[in-house]
Order: sequence, then structure tokens, then C-alpha cells
Amino acid sequence: MRSPDQYDYQILSHIQENPDTTQADIATTLDVAVGSVNWYVKRLINKGYIKVTQMQRRRLRYLLTPQGVAEKTRLTKEFIQASLKWYRVTREDSKRYLQEIKQAGYTMVGIEGDGDLAEIVYLTCLEAGIEVRDKPDKSFPIFRIENFRTIVDWPDDK
Repeated sequence: MRSPDQYDYQILSHIQENPDTTQADIATTLDVAVGSVNWYVKRLINKGYIKVTQMQRRRLRYLLTPQGVAEKTRLTKEFIQASLKWYRVTREDSKRYLQEIKQAGYTMVGIEGDGDLAEIVYLTCLEAGIEVRDKPDKSFPIFRIENFRTIVDWPDDK
């Protein structure tokens, strides 16, 4: 589930890149109903972030206002800051778990999950000299990425 800020950012970005877009195009891009896009676009217009001009009888053109560009910039900055925070947290958690894993005598781990945070765990393991197995099993610790959290499932014998 995306936050209103995420929808705002995606709509502002889409409109900035495609001023002649339609609400149906935006709905397809965001994978939401056209009625939802209509509500969000009206909200952004009322906030002064988007200006609408009529091109043809049933065709509209959307343009970002200077306030809209500033809002998109603010949202971009927030997204980057949040991404860096999750990078740092994942890296620190991975390093801490890897110390425990080494102290317990393990030299290999598994990673369940994919995406950017799993990639950070993978690279941290390689940096620490820990082998990452393609097919995790219960004989060694397994990293899991769940809701932006790094979790380690230990073998039953630990």
C-alpha cells in the first residue's frame, strides 16, 4: 500500500514527463482505478501543484506549476533520505548479525528474499568473507528481509 506522498510523487513525475497524458494513462501506470487518479489530480490542482488547460474538446494538458516542481523536489529528497536510512539500517543489522554468525562458527548463510535490501545483505556477507548459498537450508543461518527488517533464522542446533 502506497502513501499519499508516494501517489503524489508518481503523479507529479508522470505529468512532468508526459504533459499530454490522460487520467487513464496515469491509472495504468499507478495500477489504480481512474476514479482514484481523478481524486488525487483534483487534490494536486487544489494545492496549486498542477495547472490544467483544455487542448481539444475532451483533451486536457497537465502542467506542473513552480509549486508542483518544488513539491516533487521535496518528495524526491524525502525518498532519497528514507532510502539511505534503510540502507544504513540494513547494513548495520547485517554486520551485527554476521559477527554473531562468525562467533557461532558458521561460514555460510542463506538469504531469503530479493530486492535492494537483500542485495545489501548479500554484499555485506561477501565483504565479511561469509559464503552465501543459493539454496538455503536449516543447517546454517538464513537472513530474511521482512517489512524493511533484517531477521536471521538460526539452525535448530543453535
